[in-house]
Amino acid sequence: MGKDPADEIFEVLADPTRREVVRLLGQQPRRAGELAGATGTSAPVMSRHLKVLREAGLVIDERVPHDARLRVFRLRPEPLVALRAWLDQVQAHWTEQLTAFQRHVELRTATATPTQRKERS
Repeated sequence: MGKDPADEIFEVLADPTRREVVRLLGQQPRRAGELAGATGTSAPVMSRHLKVLREAGLVIDERVPHDARLRVFRLRPEPLVALRAWLDQVQAHWTEQLTAFQRHVELRTATATPTQRKERS
């Protein structure tokens, strides 16, 4: 059985440095060195984080046209949009459940006798 895409994104974003990289890239594309400096990590450590983010599809890298050695990293919004849709479904489910529970409580309260209401309070 394959891994749920949401599971992979949650695993990748469980690391605070990677969450910070996603936040930074959400502001603007950046070079790896900029990301390392902004997160207080070394270049090799940042390289490993970027590799994980690329493999999860959250980040892409592009070569700078005038200097093929430079890469600029960009956030890919599609996986985050899919994650947001999943979270919206979960929220809708729980909103429905809580609304049903509220209706149940209100119905029981409305049909209770004065003595039963006093006992419940």
